[in-house]
Amino acid sequence: MDPCPFVRLTVGNLALKIPVASKPARSVVHPSSSPCFCKIKLKSFPLQSAVVPFIPPENNLPDSHVHPIAATFHLSKCDLDRLAGKSIFAGKLCLKISIYTGRRGTTCGVNSGRLLGKVSVPLDLSGTVAKTTVFHNGWIRIGKDAKGSSAQFHLNVKAEPDPRFVFQFDGEPECSPQVFQIQGNISQPVFTCKFSFRNTGDRNHRSRSLQSEPGGSRSWLSSFGSERERPGKERKGWSITVHDLSGSPVAAASMVTPFVASPGSDRVSCSNPGSWLILRPSDGTWKPWGRLEAWRERGGSDGLGYRFELIPDTNGGMSAAGIVLAESTLSTYKGGKFVIDMGCRSGGNNGGSNGRATPGSATSPACSPRNSGDYGYGLWPYCMYRGFVMSASVEGEGRCSKPKVEISVPHVNCTEDAAAFVALAAAVDLSVDACRLFSQRLRKELCQQVELVG
Repeated sequence: MDPCPFVRLTVGNLALKIPVASKPARSVVHPSSSPCFCKIKLKSFPLQSAVVPFIPPENNLPDSHVHPIAATFHLSKCDLDRLAGKSIFAGKLCLKISIYTGRRGTTCGVNSGRLLGKVSVPLDLSGTVAKTTVFHNGWIRIGKDAKGSSAQFHLNVKAEPDPRFVFQFDGEPECSPQVFQIQGNISQPVFTCKFSFRNTGDRNHRSRSLQSEPGGSRSWLSSFGSERERPGKERKGWSITVHDLSGSPVAAASMVTPFVASPGSDRVSCSNPGSWLILRPSDGTWKPWGRLEAWRERGGSDGLGYRFELIPDTNGGMSAAGIVLAESTLSTYKGGKFVIDMGCRSGGNNGGSNGRATPGSATSPACSPRNSGDYGYGLWPYCMYRGFVMSASVEGEGRCSKPKVEISVPHVNCTEDAAAFVALAAAVDLSVDACRLFSQRLRKELCQQVELVG
């Protein structure tokens, strides 16, 4: 089964040059006292905003390494069809950008920035599924003053093919659902999930197809998780195992640090988050692939804070150091999307953003080789992850959640690759429940029998 066509539309390399004037004019702003930003709009998609850096008037090109990507729009086949729909009431599709001076934000409900100029870039998205298309790359004059001189705005707008495998849970993760691969109107079962309560005293975390474990593997979970046994409010021991259609486990997510209420409160705090270990099978045992931490944010947002990091292969060592790939907040009321997108990162300690991607197979993960081996680990952190990696939908508290997972094709080379992301999506979804206020009751599937009796 083929992957689903997607297009990644990016806006980047933003810069602003201001004309030098002998006397003040409305279009002339001083970079040191008047920062600039822009608002980027594509039809019905959510508005995005970005800072616009100033460059000296004598420079011809902006530093593309400083602000490579300012905004990204991920377009599915349905989005492309909708945007290409012709109507006598709709004009030509355009990307609209408004540039403002002043700081972002509002004061008493009024925008604090002053409009400097507007830019409209025509888009023709036909054919972008198959090839990269550059719609604009260069300078545009904006904001003319009385003498005809104007500021100049630089931007790059391009669309790139970004095919993805799409997976859909047919139920909530705690209900041990099937997972289907979606391609257009066709859905095909590829995985089954088994939710269970891991005995926190059992360090083996054995699975039915991983019966023989070397002695050294017995301490994996204990080395990454917390050994604390705290009285009072806590949620612990949750585990979800992903099996392929033959029944063999191909990935797992195990809660290794309990989600514990902070002293004197009913919430999991960011200073003491709960955590999951995402595991992959290797040589008859489980091997750690990534770690997800989650907590409940304080304040008006009251969101779910999370951090996901990859754990490098240490050839049997016990180092828990990882490289953070995603760190953000989701609304616990409305839900949102958990996203790993290295294209929006600028390097440094983010890891992987400057690495080279290894071309992946274009076949369905269900038909790909069973053994992934240690693909990519020996070249850590390079040749691993680049651009859009994955996203997973997350519903808010109290809503039926059937996560939809999208994974970029170059990052899926085998069944275990896809299964690891599916396990991660399940862990993110379950973290919404793990971080619920302890004054609220969880559904029975998330409570051990001893808790129900108590």
